[in-house]
Amino acid sequence: MPFQIALSGLNAASADLNVTANNIANVNTTGFKQSRAEFADLYPISAYGLAATATGVGVRTARVAQQLAQGSINTTGNTLDLAISGEGFFTLSDNGAMVYTRAGAFGTDKSGYVVNAAGQRLQVFPPTSGGGFDSARLADLQLSTTTNPPQASASITANVNLPSSASAPATTPFDANDATSYNDTRSVQVYDSLGTAHQASMYFVKGAAANTWDVHVQVDGTDVGTSTMSYSDSGTLLTPAGGKITLPAYTPGTGAAAMNLTLDVGASTQYGDEFAVNSLKQDGYTTGSLTTIEITAEGVVQARYTNGQATPLGEIALARFPNPQGLQQLGDTSWGETFAAGQPIRGSGDSPNFGAIQSGALEGSNVDLSAQLVNMITAQRNYQANAQMISTADQITQTIINIR
Repeated sequence: MPFQIALSGLNAASADLNVTANNIANVNTTGFKQSRAEFADLYPISAYGLAATATGVGVRTARVAQQLAQGSINTTGNTLDLAISGEGFFTLSDNGAMVYTRAGAFGTDKSGYVVNAAGQRLQVFPPTSGGGFDSARLADLQLSTTTNPPQASASITANVNLPSSASAPATTPFDANDATSYNDTRSVQVYDSLGTAHQASMYFVKGAAANTWDVHVQVDGTDVGTSTMSYSDSGTLLTPAGGKITLPAYTPGTGAAAMNLTLDVGASTQYGDEFAVNSLKQDGYTTGSLTTIEITAEGVVQARYTNGQATPLGEIALARFPNPQGLQQLGDTSWGETFAAGQPIRGSGDSPNFGAIQSGALEGSNVDLSAQLVNMITAQRNYQANAQMISTADQITQTIINIR
């Protein structure tokens, strides 16, 4: 019996050394979670229970428990390097099968899909037409390399102050080429449906009647409309009602669709004696090429283009489990679902219990090397003690055999 008990001790000490060796070997593995060997004693139990004089029959490895404590966050500067500060896991598709990882070292494949070193694709909640994300579906994250399409200008907003003390121009009628026929002018760049830029100019002319102004609009030097604005004696706009002026369609010579512009002067005023432009903007833009990828703490992945637009590509899908220690280790620092772990609970970054996502950083291994070295010495001593127990039992057995 002592041989079997000591042998079980050798096996337990060997298992402890194996776990320690694996922890030490992965001390620099991104997203690695150390394990701990847990042991249980063995007692012979009969149908009548445990005997009062039972001494035990050894030890067994009860389980190798994963320790899922947070690892240190190390910055890398690579946008597609991602780290989670919290309990969540990245969700990956391995040819359709869902696996989970804390290792956020991602790159792109030849098709633009965001993948890890094993070729598993990062999963996101796809964007919706309403500007949000569909948290009921998962999709592969793919970085678009196409140009961002243009948007034709539809509105020009002119927040200007017209001087109440201004006089009507000395020259009539209005002529854009004669500066004495208007009081002031401002221009803004607008875009047609093909993304070609055009110059939209507004000429402000003081009317003969008190508190009235005419605004003449030209696009590329072509008149597209004239409207009269009137102000109250306190300087606020009276007409046009609502402050919006619908301009006649302008057809550019680029083959683009006709431009239907609206001039919004609702915020304009007639105060003081100086012409001032508080803001002058329009809502169109030209085509754009991809410049950068941005990932927020919530996991929203945005493609930013040279035309100033940012297009959401998806929101990184995180998962957590009721019992994460029950996850099955699959290698390549990834885990698979099990009955013991429970059903995955999906969510986004920076939400309760999932954790914030940090772009340009990686989570290091949570192995405490000093503690592992101490454990290695302890396991070694345990192994030696059990080996000595076998040697002692052998000596006792030899003594019995030598009895004459």
